[in-house]
Amino acid sequence: MIIYKTRREIETMDRCNRVVGQILAALAREARPGVTTLDLDRKAEEMIREAGVKPAFKGYRGYPCVLCTSVNEEVVHGIPSPRKVLREGDIIGLDFGVVLDGYFGDAALTVPVGRVSREAADLMRVTQESLQRGIEAARAGGRLSDISAAVQRHVEAGGYSVVREFVGHGIGTSLHEDPQVPNYGAPGAGPVLKEGLTLAIEPMVNVGDPAVRIHPDGWTASTVDGSLSAHFERSIAITENGPLVLGGALEGM
Repeated sequence: MIIYKTRREIETMDRCNRVVGQILAALAREARPGVTTLDLDRKAEEMIREAGVKPAFKGYRGYPCVLCTSVNEEVVHGIPSPRKVLREGDIIGLDFGVVLDGYFGDAALTVPVGRVSREAADLMRVTQESLQRGIEAARAGGRLSDISAAVQRHVEAGGYSVVREFVGHGIGTSLHEDPQVPNYGAPGAGPVLKEGLTLAIEPMVNVGDPAVRIHPDGWTASTVDGSLSAHFERSIAITENGPLVLGGALEGM
């Protein structure tokens, strides 16, 4: 069931996502050679306490941390670890969310660790652009798959592939609400986009084949062929004036 939000609820979600954006921006600056992914998780937990909000991910279906850290060929849901040390040339996906006054915020970005290859930089750029294309397609009166098609069109025009196993989602008083938002498909299908609909749009894009595998930890997903992957995500609301990016502009996006 799709749950539409009131203006007041959207205002709360905007405040929530602003906290998410501020913490993500700080984490992006901390992603340097020699830092472990667990260091980033601990930093995120410290900032959650300082902000007076609750973590969205820790404890969700048993997930053990407040942050997802996915390095290089890891697509999503990488679990922070003291053994995962960032190195010059890595890219790292930071996926993060909080709860404020009963509403969830959720966003992600992929950032370079020091100087990265042209291949990695181009992948991140195209993935971020595909997110923007998806957001631009999220207009009242359109269809849900207009978002999906806009993402896929841009990704594949750049020579990359879209991950199929994971999708975006509705968001509100639950982290994952209806509807699911695939990053692929033909336009003009699915539910009509209406004012008050809040969505987390999140392209996951691979340099190589779209297939992924799940690690024995039950969470971390990596590309089957070992190619690089990038992930960007923003939560938005459908309004009469077009898509509203909740939390406003995010540093690096």
